[in-house]
Amino acid sequence: MYGFSRFYKYPLPLLFLSLWLIAVFLLSDQPAHSQHPAISNKEKYQSTLLTKRIMPSTLTLNVRKTVLENGLTILTKEVHTAPVVTVQVWYKVGSRNEEPGVNGIAHQLEHMMFKGTKNRPIQFGRLFSALGSDSNAFTSYDQTAYYGTVERNKLKALLVLEADRMQNSQIEPEQLASEKRVVISELQGYENSPEYRLNRAVMQAVFPNHAYGLPVGGTKADVEKFEVEQVEKYYRNFYSPDNAVLVIVGDFQTANTLEIVKEVFGKLSKRQDSAAVAHPRASAEGRGQKAGGRRQGAGVISSSSSSSPIVLREPGAGRLLQAVYPLPDANQPDVPALDVMDYILTEGRNSRLYQALVESGLASELTASVTSLRESGWYEVLVTAGSKQDLKKIDSVLSSAIANVAEKGVTLEEVERAKTQLTADVILSNRDITSQGMQLGNDETTTGDYRYTDRYLAAVRLVKPTDVVAVINKYLTKGARTVGFFEPTQKLITEVIDKPDSAQTTENFSPGAPVLPSEVGKYLPPVDLATDAIAQVLPQEFKFTNGLRILLLPDHSTPTVTLSGHIQAGKEFDPDNQAGLAAFVAENLLNGTKSKDVLTIAKALAERGASLDFEAYREGVRIEGDSLAEDLPILLEILADVVKNSTFPVKELELHRQQTLTDLQLELDEPSEVARRVFVQSIYPKKHPLHTFPTEESLQQIQRQDVIDFKAKHYRPDTTVLALVGDFDLDKVRSLIKNEFGNWEVSGQAPTLKYPTVPMLEKIVSVNPVLPGKAQAVTYMGYTGINRYDFRFHAALVLNQILGGDTLSSRLGAEVRDRQGLSYGIYSSFQAGKNAGTFLIEMQTSPEDSSKAIASTRQMLQQIHQQGVTALEVETAKRTLVSNYNVLLANPEELTHRILMNEVYGLDKLELYSFTQKIQKVTLEQVNQAARELLRPDQIVVVTAGPSVLAEKSIR
Repeated sequence: MYGFSRFYKYPLPLLFLSLWLIAVFLLSDQPAHSQHPAISNKEKYQSTLLTKRIMPSTLTLNVRKTVLENGLTILTKEVHTAPVVTVQVWYKVGSRNEEPGVNGIAHQLEHMMFKGTKNRPIQFGRLFSALGSDSNAFTSYDQTAYYGTVERNKLKALLVLEADRMQNSQIEPEQLASEKRVVISELQGYENSPEYRLNRAVMQAVFPNHAYGLPVGGTKADVEKFEVEQVEKYYRNFYSPDNAVLVIVGDFQTANTLEIVKEVFGKLSKRQDSAAVAHPRASAEGRGQKAGGRRQGAGVISSSSSSSPIVLREPGAGRLLQAVYPLPDANQPDVPALDVMDYILTEGRNSRLYQALVESGLASELTASVTSLRESGWYEVLVTAGSKQDLKKIDSVLSSAIANVAEKGVTLEEVERAKTQLTADVILSNRDITSQGMQLGNDETTTGDYRYTDRYLAAVRLVKPTDVVAVINKYLTKGARTVGFFEPTQKLITEVIDKPDSAQTTENFSPGAPVLPSEVGKYLPPVDLATDAIAQVLPQEFKFTNGLRILLLPDHSTPTVTLSGHIQAGKEFDPDNQAGLAAFVAENLLNGTKSKDVLTIAKALAERGASLDFEAYREGVRIEGDSLAEDLPILLEILADVVKNSTFPVKELELHRQQTLTDLQLELDEPSEVARRVFVQSIYPKKHPLHTFPTEESLQQIQRQDVIDFKAKHYRPDTTVLALVGDFDLDKVRSLIKNEFGNWEVSGQAPTLKYPTVPMLEKIVSVNPVLPGKAQAVTYMGYTGINRYDFRFHAALVLNQILGGDTLSSRLGAEVRDRQGLSYGIYSSFQAGKNAGTFLIEMQTSPEDSSKAIASTRQMLQQIHQQGVTALEVETAKRTLVSNYNVLLANPEELTHRILMNEVYGLDKLELYSFTQKIQKVTLEQVNQAARELLRPDQIVVVTAGPSVLAEKSIR
């Protein structure tokens, strides 16, 4: 779903992660080393080694830049690894072009760009879905971007749609009113987060006279006042070819594609108000100068700082500290050294601030990021305090740690490690074509040069210890920073109800007419039918004598390797009184082995820019890792060591327990987490493997011997599967894995678990846990569902796509979100695993809209349950699912995970490609049968977690 990007290291929607990584990698023509011409032979050698290891060629080697007569900039990059292509349109307008009173108008306009055009008066999300396009949009500080990734034969269709809405979008009063409600619901979701509220207060203090101090998404007060004329004026001023960058990356021929672009976009004219386009920040700049917000030094906008912290005392969970230091803009030479500094200070267990704050127990979590934008930048550090820890003490330790680095300096080893990590992150984040397009679009719109990241990486390689100390002394002074404290004022949640009250929903809120696929077909641009079948290269499967299974698929398109793994040691095996034990084991594997302590393991990975993570979920433990191709032996060596020889040191285990307890407090302050817990526990009875969730009591019950015993019992080669995709030799990797894992012993039979049958509810159950201080409500609706082996599985996927598979084009999305404006996002899904899964609908709403949205959703379920769907809907949904799947396989991480899970579920290895054939064979009768059997609107659990207003306005 579309939204806005804030370039944080905080969790973001997956589609924005690559963009975030790229956004911090900004630089100018002058390298950071220019003031230090003398470089030692050792430094020269290490920089040369780094270059050879991870920079075999530039990222923009085959990029071509073309500018049309109307000013449209086109960036094309041929990548022929898969028959897919990404089309992205980046407009040089964002929240930077706003001021108080119209804050959020760029974001509001982004939403309206999906509402249709003069030529196509239809929700564009429905058109993108019909194309099978993985499409979305976001608004940021300096730009607004729209992007879609499709099979290559749909390239021209995407171009036609983007050109149409570049100049023909319609902003109707009724649609604006509806979409304003959606945006306000979105903003209320952000308001639920204490981190967001603290950041907003701190940024306003840092940039009181510049639009960077305004929230990117806007404020409710401003959004409520937007008029059609205001939004139309913004559209006319900023949405024009001479203020846009078109990025095309993927499997196409440049010459032919440029001819198509000229045909489609060349006829669009520049805006009459050319001054607004040429100087898109005129209003913000004028306001800033009037208020005294002039630039100072090397691109640093003057800011407000105070020795006294900003203190927010509001409902919430943990204590938070945020420190923000103003930095120069993207095109200043200090940026590479600042990024290296950030990695030394905060990236990984060996980093300076992590050691000072987290390892000491003062903090539960530490995140930081360098943001480098068009007109300025900042360095921000966010600390989540440990249980009962004082923020003033944390602030003092933070300041002392930074001052100590400035005084004593950093080592050459630290700098080289940081440079390797940083460079590897850029390479690893550019494995799929969508991310490659994001890098080009962000670089061109933020710095004016699509080749920026290449120059940036060249400058990073030349950063020296003295450069890092210099930027710390220059920018991270105590007097320059602004600090904010978040102090929670009350406990979070009333009581989580074990035995929910029963209530019948009685609103008569009938849904509108079903989505008509015929209408979509009328406005869909023609699609080139000539397309080649995807090359069906299957992974090679090997099984060792100890039962370990591996799947290997060589892919030499990038010098990287993606690893995905599964161990049958998930949360389903948690004892009733020790909920959280499976996660405890998984999350402590990297904390030490018989031969290596935690810092040695962390250092070995960091020195190569590799990553390795373990996460327990319901039916297993996920293993995720990636590295540069030549570092795969190290990655596999560490993986084998920790799964075979982990020792769970007492100190690390107790530190993790305290961090987990703090995390639990934070989770129970999130409406989505509370709704999920209550929803699951309302469906599955006590003693069921899915009913149990960690509590403070259960986490305190876990002892070190319990962790050791669980690991010994459940971590076995015969319940482990590993899948690798990347740049490697098949025989060498097989031999390597055998050497590392061949002596992993197994004894006895693997533990098994049988899920008891759960009867369906006899009536509707509604539960309303109340969280003080929240602005947005989150609702979960559903009941027990099917497993992966159910004969209705593929029909259920088609049914779900029609019902709620897409928040803009589905029945639920078209009605609840798009027509009524009741929800920022609404989705449905059949979560099907080895065991019986869950049918789930999730939505986010304003508290006052919750009852209407729930009633409308039930009406839609009733309608499809009784009347079924149409043949045209089924055919459209099937095309969308097939296209989305083909696009998914072009992403190495998604491909690796799909290969892995097919093996975990015991499916034929041909399933990787026969999946689409099974979808295509689904009939209308099968979908309507699934609707009759799997949709039960009168036997449903409804859980809405959010503000106290819900207690007064019961869902009845």
